[in-house]
Amino acid sequence: MAPTDDDGRTAQDTPPHGTTPPAAPPAAGTAPTGARMPRWLPRAMVLALALIASFQLGSWAFHQLTGLLINILIAFFLALAIEPAVSWMASRGMRRGFATFLVFLGLAIAVAGFVTLLGSMLAGQIIKMVEGFPDYLDSVINWVNETFHTHVRRVDVQEGLLHSDWLRKYAQNSAAGVLDVSGQVLGGLFQLLTIALFAFYFAADGPRLRRTLCSVLPPARQAEVLRAWEIAVDKTGGYLYSRGVMALISGIAHYILLEALGVPYAPVLGVWVGLVSQFIPTIGTYLAGALPMLIAFTVNPLYAVWVLVFVVIYQQFENYMLQPKLTSKSVDIHPAVAFGSVIAGTALLGAVGALIAIPAVATLQAFLGAYVKRYDVTDDPRVHGHRRRGPGGPGLLTRARRLIWQRPAEEPEETPS
Repeated sequence: MAPTDDDGRTAQDTPPHGTTPPAAPPAAGTAPTGARMPRWLPRAMVLALALIASFQLGSWAFHQLTGLLINILIAFFLALAIEPAVSWMASRGMRRGFATFLVFLGLAIAVAGFVTLLGSMLAGQIIKMVEGFPDYLDSVINWVNETFHTHVRRVDVQEGLLHSDWLRKYAQNSAAGVLDVSGQVLGGLFQLLTIALFAFYFAADGPRLRRTLCSVLPPARQAEVLRAWEIAVDKTGGYLYSRGVMALISGIAHYILLEALGVPYAPVLGVWVGLVSQFIPTIGTYLAGALPMLIAFTVNPLYAVWVLVFVVIYQQFENYMLQPKLTSKSVDIHPAVAFGSVIAGTALLGAVGALIAIPAVATLQAFLGAYVKRYDVTDDPRVHGHRRRGPGGPGLLTRARRLIWQRPAEEPEETPS
């Protein structure tokens, strides 16, 4: 009979003398008594917070410095473009800094001359349009009166324009926008000065920059970097050289046409068409042809049609005959690859990306072509675009042709019994 306590309940079995009963497991959801935080957890939390803060700071700094980085990229490609001319003059005994200064001076004179000629042409056209505005207005008023049987006078139109709310609001907005335009002009000049300064130092101190870059690399990597640099110089310089030659040919051809038609400012328009059509990818041809067409239209509307036809024909001649010969040795990339690179560059960096996309892709293609191993292509008809005929007999086209041209056999007529 089991022993009971004083209350009549059965006594629980007690462990032997000198032993400790095992501790009961903790209930679910409760921390064990005396549990401590792991030592690595605070450090991990601090490290994670530091990484997040560094990422946010780096992202903020990158967005703030995007404009400066783009200017440096433009300056680097400009320095690569003038590198052959600077190196040629430096090899003749001229100091590299002075040679770079002479190249920049020539570029500045060319740009200033082009802007001056273009500005004088536009100013002359604006003055001509302002002087002829009353005659244009009279012709429009006469057409309206004859067509709609109205009695509109030029004096009424002028007074209505001068006292209209639209003109007053436009004048107020224009006056308020003068400061914005001035700020944009000053910002553009500062950006241009920044690009010129960095490009000058990149070109003048090109050898020192290469030595500094190679000093932190092992000898095996130094040869690869120098080779990539040389390829970039060749491709960028070749691209600008080919574009310059095509711009010269295009400008002369359009100048001859405009001079033959008697269009004013033919030399300036020829220079405009040559530069814009070659150095603005994809849409440069259409932008370049719009201004000569507009000015030719003021002389004779039929002349504008002739200019349009000539622009289209010359563009085809340039795409299929002139450009492949000039770019075969300098920037030999497929037209589809060039078009895709221009779109990608525009999406990434806007107009700047469109300008530097083709030389950058050509440099990358040449660099990869120097290290990618190539094999001989097997002599297979499919390589040349011919399909190999299977063992099942003639092809589908041949069988269809036979079904069309083959006459069915005449069945004998049944005679009635």
